[in-house]
Amino acid sequence: MTAIRTTVIRKTKNQAIFDQYLSQTKQIVARGGNLVRNTAVQSIQSHKSSGRVYEKYNPRRTHTASTAGNPPNTDTGFLVNNIHLVIDSDGLGANVESRADYSEALEFGTSTIAARPFLQP
Repeated sequence: MTAIRTTVIRKTKNQAIFDQYLSQTKQIVARGGNLVRNTAVQSIQSHKSSGRVYEKYNPRRTHTASTAGNPPNTDTGFLVNNIHLVIDSDGLGANVESRADYSEALEFGTSTIAARPFLQP
């Protein structure tokens, strides 16, 4: 995880310089968050490892699972569409989160499947 830590000891006498510093810091946080989100999405969309091939239903299709330790192979695009960037209200922090209900199982694995991390790498 990358962290940016800044400390403002006191406000400068020139408020314009302080405001510019704050604005640039918010831009860096937003760009960094977008970079993490886009990297996670790209790892899922471009990764094509060939693991177990099986039949899925509703809708009926064949899916090729990724191999353990690699990002999951995309199937319907649901996982990719549920990766979101959430910027803190003050603009000085950001979180990238996956809202698909099976994200945690893919990222960390379970007792029956090995992890297929896509956010932490």
